[in-house]
Amino acid sequence: MKLSVCGSNLLDRDVASKSDPFCVLLHDVDGNWVELARTETAVNNLNPVFGVKFQVDYHFEEVQKLKFAMFDEDKCSSQLYEHDFLGEFTCTLGVIVSNKKLHRPLILANGKPAGKGAITVRHHIIHYNRHMH
Repeated sequence: MKLSVCGSNLLDRDVASKSDPFCVLLHDVDGNWVELARTETAVNNLNPVFGVKFQVDYHFEEVQKLKFAMFDEDKCSSQLYEHDFLGEFTCTLGVIVSNKKLHRPLILANGKPAGKGAITVRHHIIHYNRHMH
């Protein structure tokens, strides 16, 4: 299935302009967060609707923990932790599947809300049609 992400009211970390956010999807592998994918960067946009969708495989028999982390892109940074952190949202894939549209506040590392920042996650189930040639 594919997950699409948009942000709203993201924190403005840039002095001269608005934040240039991108979203990283991480999943839990034996207690460690491992990056699965990331979106494109939305330039000067505190309410980004990302075009890149995350492809994930849903295994209903296991708990799949996911973390959506928003960062403000810094052109000079190569490491993820060097970008300005705009907040994150952690849940299981099951929660996303059971909600058509999941709208949740973004949380900073200290557990506080990231201003009014929020994330919306939608899932798109790909139906394979056997009759298509």
